[in-house]
Amino acid sequence: MPTVRQALREATMDSHRRVDAIYADFALDSPGDYRAFLTAHARALAGLEAVAQPDVPRLPLLAQDLAALDQPMPDPLPLEANMADGFHWGLRYTLEGSRLGGAMLSRQVAPDLPKAYLSAAHGKGEWIAFQRALDSAAAEGGEGWLDDAVQGAQAAFALFAQAGQQAGKVPAHG
Repeated sequence: MPTVRQALREATMDSHRRVDAIYADFALDSPGDYRAFLTAHARALAGLEAVAQPDVPRLPLLAQDLAALDQPMPDPLPLEANMADGFHWGLRYTLEGSRLGGAMLSRQVAPDLPKAYLSAAHGKGEWIAFQRALDSAAAEGGEGWLDDAVQGAQAAFALFAQAGQQAGKVPAHG
């Protein structure tokens, strides 16, 4: 039987690939593209963090980077609130995973551009602690918890995809 993380990863693999493809067209060493990339992320992240309430919010770091680029914070995309515990954990799973991806992407950012948001990688033991907390929540969650978690993760990926598409880098059918 797969672990919760394996089940979430498997269930969201196509969505993850789609989001990666959408954002791959942003040249992070270009000030204009990087500004658009961060703006798109801010549109998605604001709603996600408001609902998921992660232990380490990154929206302040994103706002700091945008301010350094003389770019105002955009209006957030709406996220329909779902009060199910599993849904919140699915959102958090995606947000925590994006921290891993951000650390990789930060290497592509030009040295003269701010990168507090993308550099907000997990500290020693934080990723493992999150995985344990996810496993514990799933064990206590009961019937339907994993389905709710998958819905939350899919909702997070969909919001990032929508924001990236609206940034104008790819066609809507992306």
